[in-house]
Amino acid sequence: MTSALTRRLVWPEPAPRLLAIQHEVRRHFGWSYDEDVASASSLRDACNHHPEAERLNWTAPQRNETLKGLREVIESAEKIVLVGAGVRTETMEREWGTKTVFIAADGAVGACLGRVDVLCVVSDLDGEPHLSQAAQQGIPLLIHAHGDNVEAWNRCLHQWALMGGVPLVLTHQTDEVYNDMHNVGGFTDGDRAACFLDWLGVESEKVQYVGFATDHVGPWSGTTDAARKLAKLEWMAQVLSLLDSTWETRRIDRK
Repeated sequence: MTSALTRRLVWPEPAPRLLAIQHEVRRHFGWSYDEDVASASSLRDACNHHPEAERLNWTAPQRNETLKGLREVIESAEKIVLVGAGVRTETMEREWGTKTVFIAADGAVGACLGRVDVLCVVSDLDGEPHLSQAAQQGIPLLIHAHGDNVEAWNRCLHQWALMGGVPLVLTHQTDEVYNDMHNVGGFTDGDRAACFLDWLGVESEKVQYVGFATDHVGPWSGTTDAARKLAKLEWMAQVLSLLDSTWETRRIDRK
């Protein structure tokens, strides 16, 4: 039987409640909506109009195929594990079911490499050097544009082009609608990964969480201001609770 995910001819729009909290976050931190829009538009153009876009697999149709491929794997999974920056490497060395799919939040992919196969990485591009290691292995990246990471995505696109490209999906955090760049909801890489699954229609019961600390900065976080990161984690918890009020009960490593 064909599932609802397979029948979709167009990608869904984000849930209004998730758009609303993105605006709340911007107001809280004093960030500019216009800068978010400018970054998103520029990242989209940088991929679509790259002189070697087709060779690098970065054209809009190619990125759409990457997204469709991810959806197909996610649809067939029995369990999906989201790996956050608070993960301990020993947790990843446990036995997992054969139909378990792993999605890493940014630098947390470093705890996965060599231990489990990662389907994709959700990133706003501050998880180095682990993100580059994932790119070198050809792991698809859902890269996110916001107002203050323009330099980061420009640098990464340049590096990835030199290595021959990596499969990409583009995400943003604005109300603008593009047919080849998506606002799946979310704010940090961790909750955006959960929003990505929700956006695809995945049942929350299939999702488990590893390394989703809300009270301390995880060891796999990129370079960051600790106090601000903790404030961001509070917003992450709000987003996750909007998606599913029982999400913490499926934390594999919860105390």
